[in-house]
Amino acid sequence: MSIGWIIFIVATIGWHVGLYGMFKKAGIEGWKAFIPFYNTWCMVEKMELKKVWFFLQFIPIAGQFITIWITIKFVEYFGRFSFLHHAATVLVPFIYFPYMGFSPNERYAGKKVVDNYKKSGAREWIDAAAFAVVAASIIRTFVFEAYTIPTPSMEKTLLVNDFLFVSKFSYGPRLPNTPLAVPFVHHTLPIINTKSYTEIISLPYKRWFASDVKRNDVVVFNFPVNDTLINDPEQKFGSQVTYYQAVRQLGRDAVLQSYRSMIITRPVDKRENFIKRCVAIGGDSLQVINGRVHVNGQPQQLFPQMERMYILRNKSAADKPLYVDKDILQSWGIDPHNDEDFMARNDGTYIVNVSNEEISNAKLPATVELVEYISEPESSLFPYYNANSKWSADNYGPLWIPQKGGTIQLTPDNVIRYRRCIEVYEGNKFEENNGKYKINDADATSYTFKMNYYWMMGDNRHNSLDSRYWGFVPEDHVVGKASLIWFSWEHGPRWKRFFRSIK
Repeated sequence: MSIGWIIFIVATIGWHVGLYGMFKKAGIEGWKAFIPFYNTWCMVEKMELKKVWFFLQFIPIAGQFITIWITIKFVEYFGRFSFLHHAATVLVPFIYFPYMGFSPNERYAGKKVVDNYKKSGAREWIDAAAFAVVAASIIRTFVFEAYTIPTPSMEKTLLVNDFLFVSKFSYGPRLPNTPLAVPFVHHTLPIINTKSYTEIISLPYKRWFASDVKRNDVVVFNFPVNDTLINDPEQKFGSQVTYYQAVRQLGRDAVLQSYRSMIITRPVDKRENFIKRCVAIGGDSLQVINGRVHVNGQPQQLFPQMERMYILRNKSAADKPLYVDKDILQSWGIDPHNDEDFMARNDGTYIVNVSNEEISNAKLPATVELVEYISEPESSLFPYYNANSKWSADNYGPLWIPQKGGTIQLTPDNVIRYRRCIEVYEGNKFEENNGKYKINDADATSYTFKMNYYWMMGDNRHNSLDSRYWGFVPEDHVVGKASLIWFSWEHGPRWKRFFRSIK
């Protein structure tokens, strides 16, 4: 267990144990302090607040402020109104609550003391809001953050409009590169569409209590090739079509001529957030063979919810048109009108996008079979060799993943694969002249990496913009580990997905 997790657990225990003592002093049964949300319900009841305050806690993001405000109010019922007491409630409750709960100098004063305290309602809300913003910002930056799944690249492990908690402690909290920023927005202010941050102060990469990403973790990270982007208001570019992809397709001069006013750069912590599964870590050799990921020569685990495409066809006459039974499609959760999951082909067969679990549970007629769909070679795959390399999304590599302390020889092939890591991610000046290389103005024949790198792929293997298309994820781009689905919505709540851990 990492030091970060130990601190988090100790702080959580301190918060609840302290609240236990405070409850006892307030005449509330102590055990109720240990039940999440029920403890705030008890506080609301004891303080005779309107019950609506309890339910407002469940509003995403804003609910954090309400919970903090409730705890500040509860401290006031102990007769503590000063700035320092409120600051301790917000910033170090795991120390302050045990003091309040078990110190003989503190007692529950009740509603009369609060009613007699002369403080305007506006002042009370301003104080509470200020503390709440500080506390929520600290939690969001260093402990956990809420995210929403916007695309189907991780289906069926994660679905569009799943709401997640992402643990910042799992790999160690990362200090923000741009600490001067508007709270609770990522890189752009809504409505006015301007930057939400300034780079007047820019901090180097630093992670407290760092621990490594593990193979098969579901990871949120900053999109590495989003350092430069065409900020098209019609969303033609951004993270779907990157600046570098546009340059490869159109040429740099054509891109500059057409989009110069839209081209912007972003620091690491303000690049788009992506979520994928880490299938290989630094030092691994990765290869995809007929759609199956191999790491260090070993085929990797097939997750039940992982999706890929198959050809659905007749066994005896593959060119004969196939009648598709709706019951089969329903058992796979396929919408026949969704072109991403169900596509008719000219030869009378169909392409279906289904998960391993759905295949194992479906009963196919004896005359019908599923054949794995294997994608064709394409030159748009990282590291952008020409099509003669025969690399495809389903037959890819082998490729070595850079590791901190690992050394490569500077061959033409390695320069194609790793130059961006050396030059952009690790901040070196790289020059090439007549087959000779210089790094930071010194002749070089090899390079030793300063960071670990990771290879990320979506569980929806044929519908994912992942490392196969843009390359490695440096460790300084890692945000956190996706740990829990706390809410999910599609034409109404998906109740079965509430509070489901992510595997």
